[in-house]
Amino acid sequence: MRFLRALFTLLFITLGGIVGYQFSHLLNQVDVFSQNPAYSAVNDIILTVIGIIVGFLVSPYFFRWFLAYMETFTKGMEKFSTQEILWGAGGLIFGLIVSFLITYTLLDPMLSLFTSVSKEAGVIKPIFITLLTLVFTTITVLLTLRLPLHGKRFGAGGARPKILDTSAIIDGRIADVFETGFSEGTVVIPKFVLDELQRIADSSDLLKRNRGRRGLDILNRMRQSKIFNIQMTERDFPGTEVDAKLVNLAKETQGAIVTNDYNLNKVAQFQGVKILNINELANAVKPVVLPGEELKVQIVREGKEQNQGVAYLDDGTMIVVENGRKSMGETIPVEVTSVLQTVAGKMIFARPR
Repeated sequence: MRFLRALFTLLFITLGGIVGYQFSHLLNQVDVFSQNPAYSAVNDIILTVIGIIVGFLVSPYFFRWFLAYMETFTKGMEKFSTQEILWGAGGLIFGLIVSFLITYTLLDPMLSLFTSVSKEAGVIKPIFITLLTLVFTTITVLLTLRLPLHGKRFGAGGARPKILDTSAIIDGRIADVFETGFSEGTVVIPKFVLDELQRIADSSDLLKRNRGRRGLDILNRMRQSKIFNIQMTERDFPGTEVDAKLVNLAKETQGAIVTNDYNLNKVAQFQGVKILNINELANAVKPVVLPGEELKVQIVREGKEQNQGVAYLDDGTMIVVENGRKSMGETIPVEVTSVLQTVAGKMIFARPR
């Protein structure tokens, strides 16, 4: 930090001296000073020293502003994906090229129209070039960054970033969904979620430890796959509640939280945050079975009621078969009699053919 402060001070001292000398150069072109070389030399020395002193005095204020700006800039860059940063870099290069062409094709003819400033053209031209380049490149970078970000936030040209919570990572099904290509966009892994997953993996409880390690394995699988556009973020928020931090992060980035946590689902929806619930997705993609259809199922266990047998479809949907107990362990054809939608999912009732 001391080296950076010293470097910043040296930069401002140098800039102050250059500005003071350039101002002295303009002043020496006035008739009163130009006729006396001694006055010109004194002006050069005095104004250069004044510029150095002013640069030294103002450098601490600009250094503090620079540090605050860099902190804000670093936090702001976390909101952008790699693709958006590349857009900004492309915009910067484009802006520099266009401003260079505009400057050297239009500036010289413009200055030649004003004969009264012909002597000062050597000083005015670099200043004008610098200002034009700065303004044009700034506008270009802002526009090129804003366009993809606008599409992402409002769904015009990109997908919402998907923010994974701990339950979604441990569950693992979201990795399979992304690998199929049905969902796209940046997958955001917050640092505080990763810390929570690490705590679960280090738990003394065997079940929790296995769940945490499974979640870490899923993350490693996603990072090694070329399909996923994973972005880690160090962004954090006050407090220790992970669910509240997820909601705040989703609001800040206009992202969607991927979870199968029922409570987080309700809290986020109440605050207007987009939620992608894995369980709801699983229920939505289950095959539609209508009364009267025929299925072949294997009776795997007894039902709660007398003579009932229970079977399961490949997606885990439970089928209660009337008088199916006597066919335990067998694969039999059944006819669907009714379908019941519950909070836990669909339940199908059937009878043997």
